[in-house]
This record gives sequence, structure tokens and C-alpha cells, in this order.
Amino acid sequence: MLIVGLTGNIAAGKSAVAARLAAHGAPIIDADLLAREAVAPGSAALAAIAARFGPQILAPDGALDRAALRQVVFRDATAREALNAIVHPEVARRRAAAVARLRESGATIVVCDIPLLFETGLEGEMDRIILVDAPVAVRRERLMHDRGLSAADADAMIAAQMPAEQKRARAHYVIENDGTREALDAQVDAVWTALRAAATA
Repeated sequence: MLIVGLTGNIAAGKSAVAARLAAHGAPIIDADLLAREAVAPGSAALAAIAARFGPQILAPDGALDRAALRQVVFRDATAREALNAIVHPEVARRRAAAVARLRESGATIVVCDIPLLFETGLEGEMDRIILVDAPVAVRRERLMHDRGLSAADADAMIAAQMPAEQKRARAHYVIENDGTREALDAQVDAVWTALRAAATA
């Protein structure tokens, strides 16, 4: 089974690429979804986060207040590392279980959608890596326009991640998402054809 890592810095368009791959029939294991499951109310990870960052990161219903936590961690590398140390091992456990289930079901390709793939040192676990990229100015505008972030918050989120330039040379495929949706889809289709060939080689 070919294990494919799909990554891209914030607002690069990774979700659109994942949706196109899913439309081709690729099973997608979404790290963000696994992370939300890992910090669900009542989970050990959420209790650890509250103990580390204080009760102000909890919503009135006891769930994680993501906006409040984001204000803390995106401007503080030490806090971000502490959060990752709590969440990432649980996400890794859940991803390994999902990969094992897909392997048992006979899947030939599985796509692991991991925003921080390089930052968390997971590239060695992937057979192929797809990087989705767009210029910083384009990503900044998307964050402000699509997500309603201030310029300062958008800049902080972009600065919190490894620059895409450092990732491009380490990816097997780079999908440029600075044009039309049709252009994006055409690139994804070409990568899917290459992945299918690699999986059956």
C-alpha cells in the first residue's frame, strides 16, 4: 500500500486538493479531524491542555475554545511545542490505526492529510509527499477574506509554520494553487495518475 502525505501551509488550498483526490477514490486520513477527536470533551488530551494553558481555553460547554488557544500558541513557540507534545502522539496513534484498517481492507493508496508533516518529522513515514503551495501574499489574502482574520493574525499564522520554500525540495510533487480551480484540478489529476502507477509498479 502506498502511503501518501498531503501537506501545505495554511490557506495554500490543501483541502481542495484532498477533496479532488477523494473524488478519485483515495481514502483520506485527515489529521485535523483526528486532532479534533483527540481533544473531545472528556479526553485525556483536553484535560492535559487545560492543565497546561488554564481554564480560559475551555468554552462554557467544556469543549476546547480553539480561538482562545490559537491566540496563545501562534505567538509563542514554546506554548506551541507544549500543545504539540500533548496532541501529536494521540493523533499519530489514531492515524496508525486508520492506516492499518485500510491496509486490511485492501486499499492500494492512502492519503494522510497532515498540515504539519515536515514540522513534526513525519516525512520518513510517507512513500510519497504532495505539497500544495501558493505565494504568501495569496495565502494572506485568503486568510483575511475567507476566514475573517486580521492582518496581524494572518501574519502570525503564516509565520508559525516552516516556510514553503524549505518544503518544496523535500516533496515528490508540488501543486501550485495560485490560479483557477480548473488548473488546480488538472494538476491533482496528473499527480493521481502518477500515484496509481507507483502503487501498482
